[in-house]
Amino acid sequence: MVATPVAAADKWVEGTDYDSVVTEMKASFSEKNGAGLDRIDQSDMQKICSASLMEGKPLSKEQFEKIASEAKASVKFPADGQFLGDWKSGEKIAQSGRGLQTSDKPGAAAGGNCYACHQMTKAEISFGNIGTPLLHYGKLRGNSKEIMEYTWERIYNSHAYVPCTVMPRFGDAGILTEAQMKDVMALLFDPTSPVNDDTVTP
Repeated sequence: MVATPVAAADKWVEGTDYDSVVTEMKASFSEKNGAGLDRIDQSDMQKICSASLMEGKPLSKEQFEKIASEAKASVKFPADGQFLGDWKSGEKIAQSGRGLQTSDKPGAAAGGNCYACHQMTKAEISFGNIGTPLLHYGKLRGNSKEIMEYTWERIYNSHAYVPCTVMPRFGDAGILTEAQMKDVMALLFDPTSPVNDDTVTP
């Protein structure tokens, strides 16, 4: 969770300082299914990013490097060394916005909701543009070890490259499993996936 004010302000409005807000939120919510109160507790990274937004100031060089280096260190590559799973499962994950919600059934798998921010296929016309287009991702970049590792890092914890990004930390935050991330990787890299072949129907 990163606090995002409507507009940058010089100081917190009385009664809305960090500790007061956290206390009020914990008193107002209760844990249910996939939504736990631990979501209210901010990491050091989230506190830095919230302060930057609230104060309307960019990160300092030291803050930028701290967040990026710690995020990169958090990344765990696949235990078996294999980056790709099944693109068809990856498409379902990219389409699904479920996960970490009170309405989720206990134990239900979370989705990635990738289309909310990225264009990925020609077939899907409902997509967001907060993130960069991923259409033809593997076709344009190839599948070298370097690009595979880079892409895995971006999915696992994108703060390694863009500190304070709005992209979820799918691996670091435990949103997606290793197997699910492999499936999303396959969607991005498999030449027969709809991301790379416009003639394929998801």
